[in-house]
Order: sequence, then C-alpha cells, then structure tokens
Amino acid sequence: MPVPQFTTLGSGPTVLMLHGIGGGHRAFAPQVETLASLGYRAVAWDMPGYGHSLPIEPYTFKGLAQCCVNLIDALQCESVILLGHSMGGMVAQEVVARRPDKVNKLILCGTSAAFGKRTDGRDAGAWAQQFIHQRTAPLDAGKTMADMAAKLVPQMVGPGSLPEGLKLAEFCMASVPAATYRRALECLVTFDRQAALADIRVPTLLIGGEFDRVAAPSVMKQMAAAIPRARYAELAGIGHLMNLEAPDEFDALLLDFLREPTPGPLPDVH
Repeated sequence: MPVPQFTTLGSGPTVLMLHGIGGGHRAFAPQVETLASLGYRAVAWDMPGYGHSLPIEPYTFKGLAQCCVNLIDALQCESVILLGHSMGGMVAQEVVARRPDKVNKLILCGTSAAFGKRTDGRDAGAWAQQFIHQRTAPLDAGKTMADMAAKLVPQMVGPGSLPEGLKLAEFCMASVPAATYRRALECLVTFDRQAALADIRVPTLLIGGEFDRVAAPSVMKQMAAAIPRARYAELAGIGHLMNLEAPDEFDALLLDFLREPTPGPLPDVH
C-alpha cells in the first residue's frame, strides 16, 4: 500500500493532521505554520485520491488507516499526535482502534463515532444511499467540484467565521477530484466505531463548533463522555470548518492541550 503525499514544516514532536472529505493538505495551512513556529513538526497529509496521493482500492476505512500508519512509519515516528477533522477524525479513530501504539495524543474535530446510524427506525442503508445521492446529484447534473464548493462551504460555517478561511475551504474542495469525492462518500457512510470509544486510552481533545450541523455539539459531547481521558471544547459562533473559520481560537485550544504533560498509562481494564 503506497505512502500518501504530505506537507511538512518544522521540527519537534510530530503532529499529523488528517483533513475531511472536502479538504486536502492545504486545509491545515494555518495550523502547519503555527505549530512549526512553536517547536512542533507539523505534517498534513493528502488522503489517498487527494492531491498527489494515489487512490486506493478498495476505498475503505481499513485501507485509509493502513495508509496513515504507513505514513507514520515513513516519518520515522514511534508515535504521533494525531489530529483529524470530520472524515479525517473517523480515519484517526480507525487508526487508534487498530494501532493504538502509533498515537500518543488525539484531537478530534467536527467528527462523530458513526455515520448515519438511525435512531428513528428508518433503514440506515436506505438513508445512507439517499445521503450519497443528495451529495452527488449536482455532479450527476454536470456541476463541477468548484460549483459544489461555492454552494456547500457557506452552508457549513457559522456566523463568526473568517472570510479568508472560507476562501481557502472553497479552494480545497474545488480541488478534490470528483471521482475521489464519490468514493469518499461511499466510504464515509460505512463508519461505526462507537464500541471502540471506551478503548481509547490516550489523552483526547474534542473540538466542536457551536453552529456545526454536520457533527453537532451534542454528538461530540456524547463522544467525549465515552472516551476515558477526553474533554470537549466548543468554539462559539463557528460551524463545521472550525480550524479555518477561527484559526487563532482553534490553535489556542490545540496548543493548550499539546502543552499539557502526558499522564501515566491508564490501568488496563481488559
């Protein structure tokens, strides 16, 4: 399995950042600069099929997690601080579930532990297909990813978002190959790691946006409650693209968490 492409800046403890479905390595541009300037090695990948990273077959969370582990090994790290946004947060959970030895701290932003699990009795499979169809219908109708970005990004953010951040988010999404976007959507709806939350043993920070309609604050609070060493922080006035909407506030939360001493291991409950 290939090692994905990535951008890196700085030296020190490695912070590996995994973008969402409409992202790319540039989606973490503010964080890469901040972290590198403060003594960290900041690494932002292009998920398989994004940027210059080769796509994988089949396009599954198992495969994406393995690519991430391959990257950690290629960076010559025993373990990394792993930060995942949205779908990248799901990949991060998959990595921790499969290879807990590779992660020493975890940051999950605007993400959830499962996708599309229905509590209203509707068939989850049918609901997932409907979700995919809604998201791909504009492409089927001849729209470009740039058209999609111009429509979707403004719907995903909160009233307090930075205009420059939105521009970068639109640029990232416009750059995603349509074929990759389709594959990623099909992969996204399969995710369910709810049962693995209690097994996450590393210090974990969850960051939510007050106006996030993709990963609601209530969902992220439930996740935080299920992870033994987790805490939840919320950005007021901000939506789903929190690290670009409010980079300074986001970075402050992140850096406070990174500077905390790592506690000793939890007693093993198994």
